[in-house]
Amino acid sequence: MNGTYHLTLPVDEEQVRNLRCGDTVYLSGQLFTARDATHRFLLDKQTLSFHPEDMAMYHCGPLMKRVKNEWVVVSAGPTTSHRMDTFEETFIERYKVKLIIGKGGMGLRTQQAFQKYGAAYLTFPGGAGVIAANSVIRVDDVFYLNELGMTEAAWIFSVQEFGPLIVSMDSHGESLYKQ
Repeated sequence: MNGTYHLTLPVDEEQVRNLRCGDTVYLSGQLFTARDATHRFLLDKQTLSFHPEDMAMYHCGPLMKRVKNEWVVVSAGPTTSHRMDTFEETFIERYKVKLIIGKGGMGLRTQQAFQKYGAAYLTFPGGAGVIAANSVIRVDDVFYLNELGMTEAAWIFSVQEFGPLIVSMDSHGESLYKQ
């Protein structure tokens, strides 16, 4: 029987290891966005301006707009995660990310990293970018906007009940994509 979890970030390894493929998750707290160029950029840096280990990573290139002096999320749908697969094992090891959100699944090396480091992959439904945007209660910051541009910048969002997310690859070696 699959469970439903309402988790507050940051999460620890025990919380993640309790998740099983097919579970539904809603997240509250901070997440950061990262696409392919973001991964390459962050892995080339010695230190970061934020703390990925305290957040979930969202494979997303959000559509943003400025309203007065604040950023507002217009749409924040997931991007295809498989493009980030070559970076993910190193990223998980270096930055201690426990939850990765995206669509389409990831490969065997990433699955093995989930097992080794106690991490999991959560699928957000494609085409639901406005639903995701509505879960963002605040844009806390943006990093590397000038270097990477809007869709590749690392956006830091505070979210409330972000989901529904489906655990699609867990820390026990299970994958809905293999099934």
